Amino acid sequence: MRLVLLGLIAYACALLITAPAGLLDQGLSSASNGRLRLSEAQGGLWSGAGRLEVRSTSGRALLGEGLRWHVLPGQLLQGRLAIELQLEHSANAIMISLGPGRVEILAADINLPAAALSAAQTKLVPLQLTGEVLLRIKQLAIASGGWTGTVTLQWRHAGSALTKVYPLGDYELELAGQGAAAQIKLVTLSGPLQLDGKGSLSQGGQLAFAAIARIDPNFRALLEPLMRLIAVERGDGSFELQLI
Repeated sequence: MRLVLLGLIAYACALLITAPAGLLDQGLSSASNGRLRLSEAQGGLWSGAGRLEVRSTSGRALLGEGLRWHVLPGQLLQGRLAIELQLEHSANAIMISLGPGRVEILAADINLPAAALSAAQTKLVPLQLTGEVLLRIKQLAIASGGWTGTVTLQWRHAGSALTKVYPLGDYELELAGQGAAAQIKLVTLSGPLQLDGKGSLSQGGQLAFAAIARIDPNFRALLEPLMRLIAVERGDGSFELQLI
């Protein structure tokens, strides 16, 4: 039995070493319905590099980032496939562990432009968002039983090309895994545009989220036209935004 196990591990290693990196692009495209692609792929599945792109439904690249990866062979002996990823503009590497029916992300600390928000939610594309997005994952596991762990996303110096008000504010969104769905909470850290929201993200990727926007009285004349483009005005002067 031990010799069979070693043989299977050796065979898996051979496939990882010899398979071209272009297979990753095919896998990403299939799993994301074309929204994630790996262009300029070099090397193989064991170790390689490329450019990770987030694309619109029409195939236009909304966001791109250089990416390098390599497999950690020691984890194969424990029945897991562990991959270390290094994004071009992130100081720390990201660890991803794949096991039977389970994906685990460890120690992710990623800096992205605000265009990443539009890439994740196409309703935001016309706003031409600006600012810096900080994505932090201490530990996140996705398995057949649901989500476990917490993801924190901060949008700092938020802005839009459609308004002269800058910054609109600083915001924090927390995604907390709770079984079959992850619960989402949005709070405002500072700024004239106050956003507070909540919702959920199913394991299948279905998003249900609603937020209430309130504008500082000193900025209403400048910000109300922007909010009317994406949200429904309520009787109390606030605006309701839904993303589904």
